[in-house]
Amino acid sequence: MTNRERAVTPAAGDPLRGDETPGGITGWIPGLQVIANYRPAWLPRDAVAGIVLTTLLVPQGMAYAELAGLPPITGLYTSIFCLLAYAVFGPSRILVLGPDSSLGPMIAAVLLTALGSAADPAQAVALGSMLALMVGVLLVVAGIAKLGFLADLLSRPTQIGYMNGLALTILIGQLPKLFGFSVDGEGLVEETIGFVKGVANGETVPAAVTIGLLGLALIVLLQRWLPKVPGVLIAVVASIVAAQVFNVADHGVGLVGALPQGFPPLTLPTLSWSDFGVLLGGAFGIALVSLTDTISTSSAFAARSGQEVRGDQEMVGIGAANVAASFFQGFPVSTSGSRTAVAEQSGARTQVTGVVGAAAIALMLILVPGLLRNLPQPILGAVVIAASMSLADIPGTVRLWRQRRVEFSLSIAAFLGVALLGVLPGIGIAVALSALNVFRQAWWPYQAVLGRAEGVAGYHDLRDYPQAEHLPGLVLFRFDAPLIFANVRVFRDQIRRLARTDPPPKWIVIATEPITDVDTTAADVLTQLDEEVNAMGISLVFAEMKTPVRTKIERYGLTRTINPEHFFHTIEDAVDAYREQTGVEWTGRT
Repeated sequence: MTNRERAVTPAAGDPLRGDETPGGITGWIPGLQVIANYRPAWLPRDAVAGIVLTTLLVPQGMAYAELAGLPPITGLYTSIFCLLAYAVFGPSRILVLGPDSSLGPMIAAVLLTALGSAADPAQAVALGSMLALMVGVLLVVAGIAKLGFLADLLSRPTQIGYMNGLALTILIGQLPKLFGFSVDGEGLVEETIGFVKGVANGETVPAAVTIGLLGLALIVLLQRWLPKVPGVLIAVVASIVAAQVFNVADHGVGLVGALPQGFPPLTLPTLSWSDFGVLLGGAFGIALVSLTDTISTSSAFAARSGQEVRGDQEMVGIGAANVAASFFQGFPVSTSGSRTAVAEQSGARTQVTGVVGAAAIALMLILVPGLLRNLPQPILGAVVIAASMSLADIPGTVRLWRQRRVEFSLSIAAFLGVALLGVLPGIGIAVALSALNVFRQAWWPYQAVLGRAEGVAGYHDLRDYPQAEHLPGLVLFRFDAPLIFANVRVFRDQIRRLARTDPPPKWIVIATEPITDVDTTAADVLTQLDEEVNAMGISLVFAEMKTPVRTKIERYGLTRTINPEHFFHTIEDAVDAYREQTGVEWTGRT
């Protein structure tokens, strides 16, 4: 059972705890179960949490929309409809979806590839909506097909490297906005050069950089020292007040301006066939990152609240949220750990919190669309930069360096892939590295020669117990992996080395408990290997072989070559049989 499928003990007496595998229509539409079991006493807490959440959703939604290369208003449209859809189809009680800093650069990269740098905003919005639709359909289909294991395609080390690269890319990309100018460049290197040249050429707007840096400092310090205080909201309100008091627009600072009133019409996204390939490739990458974020976030909060984690239904919930957003000028969404934490700290009990947040944003657009017209653009950059800093995991990278250098190297390779080649190639590199790492572990598994250590039960690796005893003429060998086409030659070469030691062994006993499978290629090699060592007067002996593996061995016909009497239930049985046959005693190593 994988992480996302495990269940944690629900809180006793909780009417929303559900069964491990809910059946019927409530299994696919969890919102119905919430409605059926909702308690009126929960409404005040959900309503308050929803209002508090709105103060974070609005500025972040606008900032992340700009990060994705789209108009700020689309971030609010996206927030409204993804929250409503997830409240119906999402299995988590308090998980908060919306525009996300980790997806923004990926969306921008797809749009840039499809439209170029001089794209019309309306075209960008249309393709962003189609991208959300494609991501949503992919996730819903994958959830129905129970493909939640796809989240495992990003291992933790490569995920750390990918996120570190993403954090640096976002940071560099937002610095020009923070300093009050823009840069025409693609990729980390070009944007860095463009930013340095802009500062050197005097393009910095002093008022913009002052507001941006002060806002960034305020957000970071409050998040660090007073995490329960809404730092983003305080920075936004303070910047709006400062913009009015000091009339910063006259000093070259860009403002958000009045937002369009009301909602966009329901629109079915369309695209040309020439853009299909680009969007589909981007949709796969975005869906994978969104799924990985959601599973990790939902697992963390479920463990604290006593909920189960239903990975396949999470895919359906995220997919439905993306599809709903796509019909109203939205773009792809994911979960947010910070926003979910805010909802939890504010007392949220159910997804009614998200519904309240969506309703509050909608009322703002209908009644007071000019509420944020004086919000300085550098503050949006500060919000994004603060989010990018939370994406980076430097302590995790240091821990990899100390604990396992190979995985540290994989993390750095993923980081460089994102930083130097771009976000979309970076996700491809991260997935490929994760797969190659799995293949590497299967290709070169851990191997050990075993001995009997004094005062320790069983048989142990001679590298850990170099003074362990052995029986003359007997080698105990352990191979810690399934025996398959990719590693059987590694296994064969090691057996050959053991057979050629001086003096040569009489028995090579293979401790097969870690060998959970033997494929046909490995079976053929085993047959040849047994004949080869038999010609040298050496017997291959197997101990602790699992019944399913023994069944395959017999089906392959290996027992016609390998002596059926050379299969023992335990290593101890094999050792006793060898001692009875040879009469040798245990001896220390010289």
